[in-house]
Amino acid sequence: MPLLNPGDSFPRLTIETAGGQSLTIPDAFAGGFAAVLFYRGAWCPYCNAQLRAFERARQALEDNGIRVVALSVDDKETTAALVARHKLTFPVGYGADGASVAALTGAFVNPDPVYLQSTDFVLDPGGKVIVSVYSSGAIGRLVPDDVVGLVRYLREHSAPATA
Repeated sequence: MPLLNPGDSFPRLTIETAGGQSLTIPDAFAGGFAAVLFYRGAWCPYCNAQLRAFERARQALEDNGIRVVALSVDDKETTAALVARHKLTFPVGYGADGASVAALTGAFVNPDPVYLQSTDFVLDPGGKVIVSVYSSGAIGRLVPDDVVGLVRYLREHSAPATA
């Protein structure tokens, strides 16, 4: 399970969302920045807090061209209930195969019950990893203000394109 480092291409990962769409990461976010959030499950209070925080920061994220997607091993019904409860407007995937996702991304997996530990990525417009945040337990995850600040910094300090 190799960890994804800054500059690595994010592996193609197709997810089914509670909203009924199929989404392939990073292709779905091509040309824009993205925050990819693997969360432990609807039962996790820290995960709920993170998802709510990203929803509250929706305008700042959108204003900075940052799209958000979240994913867990939860089933469709549990995920749909979570999305409804928190009025989440970003895509939330369900039914992730913990071992497969871990093999692609290096995410830690809890063995019993099986779920992905909190693992987060910020991707650049080309689908490359800018930041990877790996947690082996309940705490340690991206917060929206940090993602917005990082993208603002990168935009302000990027070299101008030459023709």
